[in-house]
Amino acid sequence: MNILLVSLGCDKNLCDSEAMLGLLRDNNYNITNDEYEADVVIVNTCSFINDAMEESVNTVLEMAELKKERLKYLIVTGCLAERFKEEIFDEIPEVDACLGTSSFDKIVEVIKTLENKADNDFCEESYLISNEQGKVSVFEDLGRLPLVNSKRVITSGTFMGYLKIAEGCNKYCTYCVIPHIRGRYRSVPMEKLLEEAEYMASQGIKELILVAQETTCYGIDIYGEKSLTVLVEELAKIEGIEWIRLMYCYPEEIDDELIDLFAREEKLCKYIDMPLQHSEDNILKRMGRKTDKESIKTVIGKLRAKVPEIAIRTTLITGFPGETEEDHENLMEFIDEMEFDRLGVFTYSREEGTPAADFPDQVDGDIASTWRDEIMELQQEVSLDKNTELVGSIQKVIIEGYSPEEDVYVGRTYKDAPNIDGMVFVQCDYELISGTIVDVIINEAGPYDLIGGIADELT
Repeated sequence: MNILLVSLGCDKNLCDSEAMLGLLRDNNYNITNDEYEADVVIVNTCSFINDAMEESVNTVLEMAELKKERLKYLIVTGCLAERFKEEIFDEIPEVDACLGTSSFDKIVEVIKTLENKADNDFCEESYLISNEQGKVSVFEDLGRLPLVNSKRVITSGTFMGYLKIAEGCNKYCTYCVIPHIRGRYRSVPMEKLLEEAEYMASQGIKELILVAQETTCYGIDIYGEKSLTVLVEELAKIEGIEWIRLMYCYPEEIDDELIDLFAREEKLCKYIDMPLQHSEDNILKRMGRKTDKESIKTVIGKLRAKVPEIAIRTTLITGFPGETEEDHENLMEFIDEMEFDRLGVFTYSREEGTPAADFPDQVDGDIASTWRDEIMELQQEVSLDKNTELVGSIQKVIIEGYSPEEDVYVGRTYKDAPNIDGMVFVQCDYELISGTIVDVIINEAGPYDLIGGIADELT
């Protein structure tokens, strides 16, 4: 049986998808990338914000049309399935099975149940629920942490891979549905992560990107204290891993121990992703954030004092209920003062079931979009200035591939996370193997990307 898995949404969702692929492979199912070869399609969905939910719904509907023509089974997993478990079979009857966010490790049992439903309309396993139409549902308690023993199928096709170190979130920001569809924070045991990272290194992964809803709280639920520093130190001992990158570090959880780790651990990229969402205390409070402007400034100051070369990325939300023009102008001043190396902006998404959805003073979407565009214009100026400072310097660049149209190699510095930050276009007269880290002298700079040549050719 040929199975196609479509993974949507974030890198954390991708980790779940790769775990499912490993289970399917180990149970002798054939994995295909061609929807017209597939007997079964699994759509691992996202519903974090409206745009992601629309993409998920549209993809499922597209696969539903294929089900009418030739597919045996259509299975929906992930956040959309968890969030709309009561509606999905009625709204899209072509769907044969749904698995919640804490149940993806049951994918093989679900497929086997579907295969056997003609002879057996009930499910032997207590966690499988089958109705009179033969639909199968698996929605286990959100406090459960699914752990898969099968080796992941790494789908990046390159030398980088994501390591999900925890599931769920305890923050309960007023705009966010994640705790309601992913559950409370649960750390993956360290021995499991080290085993997974060893395997990833054996498969050629050189850049390990640590992800979770919040990486900085790793270990507190199972070890009684934050253990991210210990985890990174152990991961750094793995042969073959050259870069370790931290994503999703909440500012209030960045302590001196973690800052010291950035200063001393060579394999830890001098890069931190710190989602702030806003600068103004009144907005942060309404968002349910656990920090304030002065605390944010303090942690940024500590990072830059201890690790001068650190690249700081953040994300912001415009148009949150109650935000005023004055709040927006103050945020612009804050961005100008902080000079973030990397910055992304989203307009507020009014999510059903969240406290913020019922807040008064909802901001018009056009205003939120205007504010977003103004912030990005400002950030382009900041980014261009920072990149221009790199012209003439030599930067270590990890090579990702070759662009035959431009006759250049494509890579990234430590300042750039894959798929969200900038690129370096490298001119070289000889072949560069993807995954190698080379010295590049920067010759030109734009707001996002850099152009350079191999340093040893120019000396």
